[in-house]
Amino acid sequence: MFPTGRSFRGSRGACFAMVMKNLPAESGLMQSYEPPSTLNSPGKYAFDQQVDSTFRSERLICVSVKSLTCSFFACPYFTNKDPAFKPKVPPKTLIAKYRNGETNAVALLHQLAHVLQFQMELKETVTTGNVPVFYFAFCVVIDGVKYKTGMGIRKKEARLRAAELALTELLPTLENLKSAIPEASERKSSLSMLYLRLYTLAFLPPASGYEVVALGTGNFNTKESVSSNGRIVHDSHAVVTARRSLMRFLYRHLLMFFSKNASMTEKSIFQQNSSSSLLSLKSDITLHLYVNQLPKGAAQIPSQLRLNPLSISAWQVNNEISLHLSVEGKVFSVFSSALDHCGSKVVSMSTTDKITQWQVLGYQGALLSHFIEPVYVQSILIGDSDCREIRGMEISVSQRVEGITSQLPMFYCMMRPHISLVPSVATNSPGSSQLTYGINWSEGDGSLEVVDGLEGKTIDESPFKSGTALASRLCKAAMLHRFKLVAKEAQRQDLLATSSYREAKRMAKPYQEAKNVLRAYLLQQGFGSWLDKVWVSDNFSM
Repeated sequence: MFPTGRSFRGSRGACFAMVMKNLPAESGLMQSYEPPSTLNSPGKYAFDQQVDSTFRSERLICVSVKSLTCSFFACPYFTNKDPAFKPKVPPKTLIAKYRNGETNAVALLHQLAHVLQFQMELKETVTTGNVPVFYFAFCVVIDGVKYKTGMGIRKKEARLRAAELALTELLPTLENLKSAIPEASERKSSLSMLYLRLYTLAFLPPASGYEVVALGTGNFNTKESVSSNGRIVHDSHAVVTARRSLMRFLYRHLLMFFSKNASMTEKSIFQQNSSSSLLSLKSDITLHLYVNQLPKGAAQIPSQLRLNPLSISAWQVNNEISLHLSVEGKVFSVFSSALDHCGSKVVSMSTTDKITQWQVLGYQGALLSHFIEPVYVQSILIGDSDCREIRGMEISVSQRVEGITSQLPMFYCMMRPHISLVPSVATNSPGSSQLTYGINWSEGDGSLEVVDGLEGKTIDESPFKSGTALASRLCKAAMLHRFKLVAKEAQRQDLLATSSYREAKRMAKPYQEAKNVLRAYLLQQGFGSWLDKVWVSDNFSM
């Protein structure tokens, strides 16, 4: 499919990732926690200080199920040039008219569906309970999620009642988000609609029992060649952004666990492991990844190729399933001769290869592995309307590293995810492949953050900004800041004494051992060498 010396583009549409957790169904369950007087202290970095009080007191979760699954999203593209994101009337105006009796519930739902770009239908259903047979029954369905049934003697009456019941659930969510959405001036209206659309995706479409805890969009590497202070985000591809948002979510729950408040500790997703000093996810917690584009790299092998027999040994040295590198929006096999002539200083492993790595090393990374066991994704859902084949994804993520578990240190393994195609919830827009902005959010945040992927910094119009330097809350310095907060709460003096980001990573001995085993295994199996990012400096401190 990709002859040596050639590249391929994987930029057909938006890619967007979700993480899912199972939790007891309890009101106010997922309150965020930060130690008092820490982030705002003189000399400290305020990467996370803007947390909306609304999100602290009211969690947007389904309380009717015993366990709750959380998701994380990743999307390369959403465009701020799309006319769909430039409504003449903002949502808050439409809602205000409904509150004032100037429009009815059915009309408002149709208006919001147009403005926020979600699919809505009023579907006729059966009556519920012991009611006369001459009653009509309808329910609202938004992006596949059904709301309460409305009944009436006439169809029009039943539709109106169903719409009112749906809005009873939807409007508090949308209105609580108003502080997170910037006012939509003429210049910023498209970005405002983009923010609100992403919140809608995060909070409204997930089915019962699922909760979005992190999301990310983006499709670029920064043009900066090196960052000496850890305040540049070098890789803003969607899945990478969503994964780093997930890491922020994990840090939050570690702070909850190590707090002196028993109630907060109980609400954390972590529990003490009886067989080691590391924490583990509670038994009813699982993580799942949603992407609305087939990841770039080896996952995109041509569907007409058939592996016969089922073993992939015949293909181990071919660039179709080798490791791949992302360079300026294009993806090359590590065996490609074109890489020798590439002038770009910023190169990263492909999204497929990173997912392969995380399914062995865990999504938590080196720093978090000081506190917790590896965190794996149980399933990967691909909502790509152009995708008809997931063989390449299954081969790349699972079969390439099959048999590695016996060589890994304790707690690490090759976690084979269940991979499936699902309906898309976020689609591409014309011209969106040129959009350089990426967006990130994790549960507990009061605002989205918008990062310019080429600059590696937050944009001036971003709802969340950490300070005048515009360092992203996803940058390495921000992660080191959270690491130090958790180390302090956990009373880990050995970790507090680390002199740099690099030293803190190197001290995670089991993680580093597992990483070395993985890269040696991939090389031995003929898939190529993993990129060593010598251009990225990790030798910085807070």
